Amino acid sequence: MDGKVQGINGVSAETPIPLITPYKLGKFQLSHRVVLAPLTRQRSWNNVPQPHAILHYSQRTSKGGLLIAEATGVSDTAQGYPDTPGIWTKEQVEAWKPIVDAVHAKGGIFFCQIWHVGRVSNTDFQPNGQAPISCTDKPLTSNGIDVDQFSPPRSLTTDEIPRVVKDFRLAARNAIEAGM
Repeated sequence: MDGKVQGINGVSAETPIPLITPYKLGKFQLSHRVVLAPLTRQRSWNNVPQPHAILHYSQRTSKGGLLIAEATGVSDTAQGYPDTPGIWTKEQVEAWKPIVDAVHAKGGIFFCQIWHVGRVSNTDFQPNGQAPISCTDKPLTSNGIDVDQFSPPRSLTTDEIPRVVKDFRLAARNAIEAGM
């Protein structure tokens, strides 16, 4: 891709197409600006990404292209949807490694989207059936997308905030360990 538009009668125009021009993103040199946006695939098992994700992500990889992983939970309290992957355990890190390796083998750059769903959850997804944690105790009636039932959340106490920060820190470190 040279980033030029084909002109009239096959004459090349010198107008670059920004979407297919290189871009420097921090220390990463992207060959183009087309990015695989994060998706919530819901195809993991017990919050562990599965081998079929190798094919999914590698099929969407281009040399120098950026992929952003599906929403990946930072802890057992971060869950709000069935079958979403996590990155808070060693088992999850090890399951991500061959997926990341497949993307890197094709020259892709892979970022991990880490998340905590907060009140967009219900007790079925929470450890010991507890209320979802959030910055508020106000229940969510709809998130505008899903028609799921949301359990009333429990507001985090000030003393609990460092734990959530620690969960994000560990998840980020684990993503790096997995190769992202």
